[in-house]
Amino acid sequence: MEKKLLVLDIDGTLVNNEKQITPKTKDALFRAMEAGHSIMIASGRPTPGVQRYVEELRMKEYGGYTLTYNGARVQECGSGKVIYEKRLSREFLPKIYAYAEEHDLGIITYENDLSKEPQVLSGRRLDDWILWEAKINGLTVGEREGFLDYVDYDVYKVLLTSDPEKSEGYMKELQELLGPKVNVMRSEAFFIEITARHIDKARTLERVIGPIGVTQSNTICCGDAFNDISMVEYAGVGVAMGNAKPEVKEVADYITASNEEDGIARVVERFLLCPDEESETYEGGNIMKQL
Repeated sequence: MEKKLLVLDIDGTLVNNEKQITPKTKDALFRAMEAGHSIMIASGRPTPGVQRYVEELRMKEYGGYTLTYNGARVQECGSGKVIYEKRLSREFLPKIYAYAEEHDLGIITYENDLSKEPQVLSGRRLDDWILWEAKINGLTVGEREGFLDYVDYDVYKVLLTSDPEKSEGYMKELQELLGPKVNVMRSEAFFIEITARHIDKARTLERVIGPIGVTQSNTICCGDAFNDISMVEYAGVGVAMGNAKPEVKEVADYITASNEEDGIARVVERFLLCPDEESETYEGGNIMKQL
């Protein structure tokens, strides 16, 4: 049996709408790990924001991985070793901050000092999206009036919050403003994420699968949001959730059931536990369809 790597986005993919891993999905993932396969959680979330799921899935024991900040950091769960990281130079922060002020956007990054409480650092004003980002990651919000003075270090990412109807335009303007050394993307319609050049889930996966010991063809990536498009397209098997955005479904090899219908459990059964079976037909959002 060849070792496979199952790469899972969290929100809208691994967890249901209550941010819980359902018993059926959890059982399937444990059986996959016991069969010798590996799991990587791949999220735009900061590293502290994924630890709840690392512990719940016993990924330290089974030897899983986390890809966080949209690919700016990859870590072995068991040893804690950082396999890869690439930060955004602080030199870009004044331009990003000025743009946020001009367009009245929220702006956050994350506490860097490991001796301090992990926090979402807010640079201008709080809004519902910033509070939501803090809540789902289990972090508090640290409001910093002197944001640019406080953040005197290179960051994994900067996140801007925006009116969803305007965010695509802002994203394009920011990419032009900041230039080719920076990557600007959306995760949700209201989140604009800014990282270093060539940082996205796919490019980081491409860098780390060799050291992990798997091939691209044995990599299965599952997601639902804009920032999952690159890895779903890159994967040996790219899977869109039934609740995924149309753009994700367009590049996927398979569409599974939604995150409310144990879509990940179906992926595990089909591609890791029973790989020789024929793919099923997707009917009424309940089972998998080959595109």
